[in-house]
Amino acid sequence: MPDRRQPDSPTDDNPFAAPPEGRPDQPWQPRSGGDDGRNGDGNGPGDSGGDRGPARWDPTDPIQRRARYALLAGMWGLFFGIFLVPSVGLLLGALALYWGISALRGKPAAATGEPGAPEGLDALGPAARPQRTAAVSGLVTASLAILLAMGTYAMQLAYKDFYVCRDDALTKTAELQCNTLLPNDFVGKVLKVPQ
Repeated sequence: MPDRRQPDSPTDDNPFAAPPEGRPDQPWQPRSGGDDGRNGDGNGPGDSGGDRGPARWDPTDPIQRRARYALLAGMWGLFFGIFLVPSVGLLLGALALYWGISALRGKPAAATGEPGAPEGLDALGPAARPQRTAAVSGLVTASLAILLAMGTYAMQLAYKDFYVCRDDALTKTAELQCNTLLPNDFVGKVLKVPQ
């Protein structure tokens, strides 16, 4: 709104603002100690040092890559398991288990090889926390996806006669007669062919 005035902010925070009145022009130099991820010594935002926090994600590091793959494959495996595509859910769940375990146990790309040196995600230092979270989340979702797929296969095996009868039925009446092959419990009510 044009009638509202914005509060005055200091020009030190705005790198595009003009210098204050009466102050001479200064040549450009990088900021030091700002919140933009640099610490003034020329290092980029990907470096982890000092008290700035964890490093950024490095796609060339196999541990970090596998942790992310585990999370994505586990989520998609769970998705396919929920929507009754058990073969894809089982495949993605198995891949997520493999990637999650290898991310938690693997060695980083820049392993020192010294005896007693930290291995796995511990070797990443402060950057290990988000990768460990991704790997563990991938393991949990992978386990759920595998359980859903195995449950679906167990149901198809336990009620094979019903599924074969339903798939072979040519009319609605024949399909409704397949309901007699189901037990009178919760599972039978869920699988029952609706009238």
